[in-house]
Amino acid sequence: MVRSDPSLPVLVLLLLGAGLLTLSSAAPGGEFVRQLAFLGVGLAASGVMMWLGKRRILRFVPHLYVASMALLVLVQLFGTRVNGAKSWLYLGPLPGFQPSELAKLALILALAAVLHERPIAGPMGYLRPLALLLPPFALVFLEPDLGSALVLAAIGGGMMLVRGLPWRHLAAFGLVFVVLFPSVVWPSLAPHQRTRLVSFMNPAADPQGSGYQVIQSTIAIGSGGLTGKGWGQGTQSQLGFIPYRHTDFIFPVLAEEGGFLAAVVLLILYGLLFWRLVAMASECLYERDQLIIMGVLTLIGFQVLVNVGVTLGLAPVTGITLPLVSYGGTSLVSTLVALTLVFVVHRDRYADW
Repeated sequence: MVRSDPSLPVLVLLLLGAGLLTLSSAAPGGEFVRQLAFLGVGLAASGVMMWLGKRRILRFVPHLYVASMALLVLVQLFGTRVNGAKSWLYLGPLPGFQPSELAKLALILALAAVLHERPIAGPMGYLRPLALLLPPFALVFLEPDLGSALVLAAIGGGMMLVRGLPWRHLAAFGLVFVVLFPSVVWPSLAPHQRTRLVSFMNPAADPQGSGYQVIQSTIAIGSGGLTGKGWGQGTQSQLGFIPYRHTDFIFPVLAEEGGFLAAVVLLILYGLLFWRLVAMASECLYERDQLIIMGVLTLIGFQVLVNVGVTLGLAPVTGITLPLVSYGGTSLVSTLVALTLVFVVHRDRYADW
């Protein structure tokens, strides 16, 4: 074991602080209190992981993957539908949670275990990674939760690319997607998901319907100016013009009340976090450790890219939250656990398997 680097925890705390400050304005009531409670759960889980260490944590990878698949099947059978997707599971008196968040972490660990054993060479090299990726992707897509399904696909593609996916194979996958989208993917989408994709091309075509969220979001971001309107003073956010302002559309609240400067500072913090994750991966001796860290980087980076892109009108609405900033218990806990996993893997990077 080596001395721990405090830069990752410091960046995480700064992002959490920005999220809590924005959330206290966007949802000052029960959501803020519940977010603090979930933060406590996430920090407790992080403490347990730091005590366990890399070796003991990674012994449970097969069990974690199987458990995540079982929970996704339970969602199909007994899940609760929220916002058009049956992606929530309630077990007795416990708060509801999204098993798809656990599946993302399980997929990262399982793919790291498989991909480090041999490079991707030829069609047969994809069998084991795809055998791990396709079951959770299909189960989440059928909920239907397009946002989480895209995150799972990004994790799989990103980790295979890091492991050595040839560019010609990547182009072939792109061609397959172009063929399958109109014939398989589009017919499988729920009506509200199709509407979101169509309105992305022209939100002004339905300003009071499918284009409403993006239009109000861009108005809020633009009206913030350089320094913003002040905490709790955003007209778009405080008067209720921005739907889901404490979850998927929390970035416009920050940009309106803190202005361009606050938005840039937040994006710089994310950029520093991503840079630190890349640096930590490069400092690890074992390829499996590197793959785990890069998988977590893909998980968080893709969500930030899509969430901010949606609020700026640069991506279709998919229901992806902003990591460490948006309200959401399962998302917050899973993100903290993922980053703690990176911290532990890097701390124990000299420990053998």
